Amino acid sequence: MKALLGLVIFALSVCAQAAVSIKPLDKVDVDVFDFQSVQRGAGYFVNYCMGCHSIKHLRYSRLGQDLRLKEEDIQKGLMVAGAKIQDSLLTAMEKEDAEKWFGVPPPDLSLIARSRGADWLYSYLKGFYADPSRAIGANNIVYADVAMPNVFWELQGLQKPVFKKQDGGEVIERLQLVERGKLSPEEFDRAMTDLVTFLVYAAEPTQYQRLRVGKYVLFGLIVLAVLFYRLKKAYWQDIA
Repeated sequence: MKALLGLVIFALSVCAQAAVSIKPLDKVDVDVFDFQSVQRGAGYFVNYCMGCHSIKHLRYSRLGQDLRLKEEDIQKGLMVAGAKIQDSLLTAMEKEDAEKWFGVPPPDLSLIARSRGADWLYSYLKGFYADPSRAIGANNIVYADVAMPNVFWELQGLQKPVFKKQDGGEVIERLQLVERGKLSPEEFDRAMTDLVTFLVYAAEPTQYQRLRVGKYVLFGLIVLAVLFYRLKKAYWQDIA
């Protein structure tokens, strides 16, 4: 029985390796202090992601305060119909419907940037490719057999995988654009950079205050260090 179990585990591991991509993660340059980038990313999230996903730890009012936007700007450009300024960024999709359509409920994205990392998110968002064998018609080079459909296909276009033989099987070496979308590859990269920047901000909105206050804390510590050093010199000058 143990031998049979071992063979099953080995076979599953071989199959998993055959589906793994050897393409490294793409690097993304995220600057949460680029408020325009964060605002554009928030727009992409509301228009393309919030149909399924929520960011329950972030309120519209906090978003407007951090990005220095007026309430009317938030209502016009970012808030969904029926939402109030004090509401969190919540999806209207019911959990039961999500499980019926996708098999699993889409996760809340409040902390996704902290758990996965910016490079992983950027590579994942760019990593969808056409896969007719799946019900949703798409797969992902970073997260194989993910339940999420390719919601950005109109912007990005359609990609197909380019395979490479390795260790007796095939692995995905890269993705090739076969049908161009509304955006050029460079424009789509910038759009996904904006979305990732917003998700990095949303994972820790207090970083604006923390980093702003941190400068004064460091300055205070330097002043205290100088005072304590002079105090130490005054105490020990007679002994020396």
